[in-house]
Amino acid sequence: MKRLRISALLAALLCLLLRGPFAAAQAPPQDVITVGSGIAPAGTVIDIPVSIRDTSGTPLGVDQPPGSKIQSYSIKVDYAPAASVQSITFTRAGITASKTPLFESSPAAAGTISLLDTFQESTDLLPFTSNAALPGNQVAHLLITLSPSAVPGPLTLTIDPVLTQLTDEGGNAATKETVANGRLLLVSGVVTVQPSTAIPAMGITAIVIVALALALIGMRMR
Repeated sequence: MKRLRISALLAALLCLLLRGPFAAAQAPPQDVITVGSGIAPAGTVIDIPVSIRDTSGTPLGVDQPPGSKIQSYSIKVDYAPAASVQSITFTRAGITASKTPLFESSPAAAGTISLLDTFQESTDLLPFTSNAALPGNQVAHLLITLSPSAVPGPLTLTIDPVLTQLTDEGGNAATKETVANGRLLLVSGVVTVQPSTAIPAMGITAIVIVALALALIGMRMR
C-alpha cells in the first residue's frame, strides 16, 4: 500500500512538471494590426490596406461588454527609403469609411505618417468580425504616390510598436492593447518598387529627326 501511495505521488509530481512549461509558454490572445503589401512601378500610385483583427478573449472586442469595444486606434507607420515616396496619405476605409469619428488626426513628417481615430460606441459601433481570417477587417488605407526616381526594390512600411495601440472609446488604461502589454501583434508591410514603365519624353532634336524621316519616306512614296 505504501508503495502504491509513493507511486501515485510520483505520478502526480511528474504530471505537474510536464504541465508547467506548457502552461507558462501559453501566450495571451492578441488582436492584430496589419499593413498590407504590394508591387508597383516607380511613378505610380499604390493603395495599401490597413486592417485590424478582433481576436476573442482580448480585453477589447465584440465579445466584450459595452464600454470594452475597439473604438479607438493609433497607428503609426514608418516608411523607408523616404525618398521613394512623392506623397502619402493615411485615411479611413473599410468598416470605418462611413463612420463619423469623434476625433481624427493624421500627423506626418519625413518618413512617417500616423492615423488616430476615436468613435462613439453608442452611435458608431465599429462592426468587427470576431476571429476573422487574417488580416481581419480593413479600417484604413495608405495611398502612396511613388517617386518617378524611386530606386527599384523594397519600400518598407513598418508599424511603430511604441505609439501604435488599440483602446475603447474612453481610452481606458485597463483595456488598452499594446505591444508592450502583450495584447497586440503588429504585421508590417512592404511595397516592392519596380522600374518605371513610363516612356521617356522625346527631346526636340529627336522630334525633328523623326519628322524629317517621315517627310523623306513620304517623298519617296510619291
